[in-house]
Amino acid sequence: MQVEVSLSPIHANKEHPYNFNTGILDITPEFDQRYATQEKLGFIYHSQATLFRLWAPAAQEVELILFKKLYEDQAEKIMMIEVSPGTFEIEVFQNLDEVAYKYGLYYPNGHYAEIVDPYAVAATSNGQRSVVVDLETTNPDNWGERMPPFTASTDAVIYETNIRDFTMAESSGVRHRGKYLGMVEEKTKSPLGKATGIDYLKELGVTHVQIMPMYDFETVNEENPTDAYNWGYDPQNYNVPEGSFATDARKPKVRINEMKQMIQGLHDAGIRVIMDVVYNHVYDTLTHPFELAAPGYFYRRLEDGRMSDGTGVGNDTASERAMVHKYILDSIRYWTEEYKLDGFRFDLMGIHDIDTMNDIRHMLDEIDPSIIVLGEGWNLNTSLPEDQRASSKNADKMPRIAHFNDAMRTAIKGGDMGGGFDPGFITGKPYMEQWIAINQQGGLYYPSDIAGYKQPNQMVQYVEAHDNHTLYDKLVINMPHDDDRTRSRRHRLASSLALLSQGIPFIHSGQEFLRTKQGLDNTYRSPDAINQVDWNRRDEKLKEVDYLKGLIALRQSEPLFRMQTTQEIAKHMEILKAEYYEIFWQLENETDLYYVFFNGNGDPRYFSIHEGDFELLVHDGFVNMENPRMWIDTNDVKVEGFSTTILHKKK
Repeated sequence: MQVEVSLSPIHANKEHPYNFNTGILDITPEFDQRYATQEKLGFIYHSQATLFRLWAPAAQEVELILFKKLYEDQAEKIMMIEVSPGTFEIEVFQNLDEVAYKYGLYYPNGHYAEIVDPYAVAATSNGQRSVVVDLETTNPDNWGERMPPFTASTDAVIYETNIRDFTMAESSGVRHRGKYLGMVEEKTKSPLGKATGIDYLKELGVTHVQIMPMYDFETVNEENPTDAYNWGYDPQNYNVPEGSFATDARKPKVRINEMKQMIQGLHDAGIRVIMDVVYNHVYDTLTHPFELAAPGYFYRRLEDGRMSDGTGVGNDTASERAMVHKYILDSIRYWTEEYKLDGFRFDLMGIHDIDTMNDIRHMLDEIDPSIIVLGEGWNLNTSLPEDQRASSKNADKMPRIAHFNDAMRTAIKGGDMGGGFDPGFITGKPYMEQWIAINQQGGLYYPSDIAGYKQPNQMVQYVEAHDNHTLYDKLVINMPHDDDRTRSRRHRLASSLALLSQGIPFIHSGQEFLRTKQGLDNTYRSPDAINQVDWNRRDEKLKEVDYLKGLIALRQSEPLFRMQTTQEIAKHMEILKAEYYEIFWQLENETDLYYVFFNGNGDPRYFSIHEGDFELLVHDGFVNMENPRMWIDTNDVKVEGFSTTILHKKK
């Protein structure tokens, strides 16, 4: 390959920050002021020339390695220029579309390492080399603008799924099973001829699909993905789509194009896409380009020099540092603008600092204020001071950023730790009623010693997610002697408590038909037989699916179930009873009155109401909004055991 290069003047950098004794950078308070850059990093492609720019403050010299072919070793090496302290660049005057590249780093101690580009947006199979691509050529036909802004995050119903899980089972009827394209295949059917895949999502009525990691992760062989399974919380190339979900992982543009086709297909169906992002840690610090380009910079350390490990996987990224902060914001902006995503779910968000999360929120507001930001706001034992962590306890410092409301989940079904034996409201744990009712009020009167929620759009209300036992499996553990009917009733009650709460409702895929993972609680690397969504079960549990579909439709039909502020909630929602395994509240405005009853007892309970012509919208496991029967039997409402009843009247 013959190349013509453009050289910039060398910037003198006499005081190198590399510490020969520790093998890492000396991160002083002045480090970012001297070495951080606001320049665009990665490659800047034009058909006639491509500029490469890398931040590598540990390197004495850096060379660009351009490979002759994607999967062959012959390469051209070009020395890059340090244009400012720690920042190296070179411009190559040639059309480099689909050319693979890496960087070679020469350290002051004489060592040498080759790395992929931390800002890579395309890669060869298994992420071994970065690839230059003309992104305009990766767009599907009719790739258009962003979806119009969404109304309010409390209007959302989020459905979490995994690309592989959702269509991997033969019962899905999908041709491209476990692939981006399979997510949006139309007219797919279950064994009984019921809708599956994207048609099923449309029928269910969800507004957003939250997709578990779909960036490039390490522990699945992209060329033989069925050899091993992994959820993907082991980041490799943050800005590259995962190749195991593509029909051909060896072609860099295919995975980009097919992910865009998936997003486009969901958008065309009226469904928005939330991306699960994992900036809080990497899989292997020793081989990741973060550590090789800037050893000791990207991760927090304790006073004794050991890695901070609040994530539990050996490292915590230091989002409070300028170039980590920049990387996260740059990456989020890239996915938002290039892939037109509609939200981001932050794994272990409590590792990040408050300022970074707020800056993400402000940046996204400039693009589309309706983009949803949510995350796991756990207070993790990282070396960042507690008052700076993006935890639920500090939610009041992060407006319009939502947190998974673990307090609600635990109160409803019990804790998941220690084998999942802890019961909850639905399995007989006493004194949970008032706590659940408080959580259902979406931040109104919320105790500040538990969390800093101030508005309902800060609370993700859920009882099941990909982590821990499914709700069904938890019920099997807690109540092993229940018959199927009783277990289904407890399950519906739990889903009702979360879905009808003020806040942002969240459903785990298959929850609506009592998904089981055969009793396993952490299936991040269990086989497809455990993780795949079983569409036969969807056929077996039609009543449960119809019930959840009905609750979604009810929520979306009535703004009182999805109020946007605690001021509205204080005005229109009143808790009437919360004791003896009974929760009873009303929603009321100038035109409508709703009574909502939850019975956590195994036998019926009776509630007195005022006389009037009430419609019976929800009762004993059924939702009937089209032709509801009138409640004329008595002023005492009978609520069956382990069930929800909702009455409505026009005033």
